[in-house]
Amino acid sequence: MRAPTIRDVAEQAGVSKSLVSLVLRGSDQVRPEKREAVLRAAHDLGYRPNAAARSLSEQRTRTVGVLLNDLRNPWFVDLLDGLNSLLHAAGLHMLLADARLNRRTGHDLTGPFLDLQADGLVVVGTLPDPAALGPMAARVPVVVAGAREAVPPGVDLVAGDDEHGARLATEHLIALGHRRIAHIAGYGAVGELRRRSFEATMRAHGLADGARVEPSDMTEEGGYRTAVRLLGRPGRPTAVFAVNDIASVGVLSAAAELGLRVPHDLSVVGYDNTSIARLRHVWLTTVDAAGHEVGRRAARCLLDRLEEPGGAGRVHLAAPTLEIRGTTAPPPADLRG
Repeated sequence: MRAPTIRDVAEQAGVSKSLVSLVLRGSDQVRPEKREAVLRAAHDLGYRPNAAARSLSEQRTRTVGVLLNDLRNPWFVDLLDGLNSLLHAAGLHMLLADARLNRRTGHDLTGPFLDLQADGLVVVGTLPDPAALGPMAARVPVVVAGAREAVPPGVDLVAGDDEHGARLATEHLIALGHRRIAHIAGYGAVGELRRRSFEATMRAHGLADGARVEPSDMTEEGGYRTAVRLLGRPGRPTAVFAVNDIASVGVLSAAAELGLRVPHDLSVVGYDNTSIARLRHVWLTTVDAAGHEVGRRAARCLLDRLEEPGGAGRVHLAAPTLEIRGTTAPPPADLRG
């Protein structure tokens, strides 16, 4: 049986082939009733556009490379959802690659996307050497999402406001009455911004002597090991603000192992508001880093650059919010002050 063609769709809808093409490209220059007639005809006939032919005529593949730094980070799921929702609505498709795996195997990070002639690239998360994006950025639009490292000229950066988010978490604990607060810190520019904001907020409230910072690798195991060290010492903190939700789960495990009740004996705050934080048996107080919004803004930046290439790179910061759940409360009366 012959596959339906654009001519068949035009005949069934009672319009021209050129109007069908406009509808399939998502043009806003088509009257609603004509658009509906074309879409209905295409659906009834089972018509699917010839992607290869369209790519040749438009000189675009309508694909966007997405280089994901860490497939294990659940915050990136929200970011990818926001990214894909806007790209899909614009008729673009994502090609996903694992940057961590490519580095381990010695493969070029961006070369495969150039070989596939992707129309643009979105880098999700922190890369060890953002300057490596330079050759790709010279060819197609590039956007970095969810990282704060310096990027090559002409590359847009979209992320959450980490300084503001860390301040929200720290001030929440201070407002509850905590004076000995520890921060389990992370690495990279994001980790550094959250740590510095925590320390600055504690100083601003005259609590610098009660602030403790311990580095970690931002994993559950790292959060657990760091919390065991912090909570096993004399004068332990009454609250812990962890660099992300995954590390916070490790803190909760350490507290339970040491016989500390959360939040009665120890308050815990995470960062990212991932699906982990929303599990009922975790119910973690955390900073919502606006992952979905970061993804949507990254997509918007890429679409804008596809329409108007060139120009200086821009920085867009999404505003975080604090989600108060069941892991924070005032400290025990005998540990206040």
